[in-house]
Amino acid sequence: MARLVFGMNQSLDGYVDHMKFGPGPTLFRHFIEEAQGQAGSVYGRKMYELMRYWDDEHPEWDAEKRAFAAAWRKQPKWVVSRSLKSVGPNATLVGDDLEGAIRELKAERTGEIEVAGPDLARSLTELGLIDEYRIYLHPVVLGHGTPYFAGPRPPLRLMTHERIGEDVLRLTYVPAQSRDDGDRR
Repeated sequence: MARLVFGMNQSLDGYVDHMKFGPGPTLFRHFIEEAQGQAGSVYGRKMYELMRYWDDEHPEWDAEKRAFAAAWRKQPKWVVSRSLKSVGPNATLVGDDLEGAIRELKAERTGEIEVAGPDLARSLTELGLIDEYRIYLHPVVLGHGTPYFAGPRPPLRLMTHERIGEDVLRLTYVPAQSRDDGDRR
């Protein structure tokens, strides 16, 4: 059975904004490795449209950006949207039955499936479908913007923490009612 993992960069005051701060070289390499190992990604419309950037080649890209693009293009993607009529390569449109589609996806696949975007994560959290939350905490304060938790924060239990690079801390949480802790204690 697949595990749904919601992870994003977050400011100290709880906001996500890829235009205000982004990953340094060490964290970007970490994200490349994660993308290479994922069983796929589930996107909301807004996040998917942002990520479509990686579908096109850009001559100014360095080797790291090319590696991320290759990993992103290779993995299957499921896009949750009522407004989109079609999606790009290696992507499947998920319509009205979000819960049924994601439960089926989790049952059919193995490995980690990334959940991309706070709004989608809110819906999946409300349905009890997210297995793990990864906060990549950056030492910046934004003061406003899109919060990591788009709805009420679910009860969580800290499982691990890890420093990545010079200034980012990855905090890994599971829902507090989860008993599937594995060997991470």
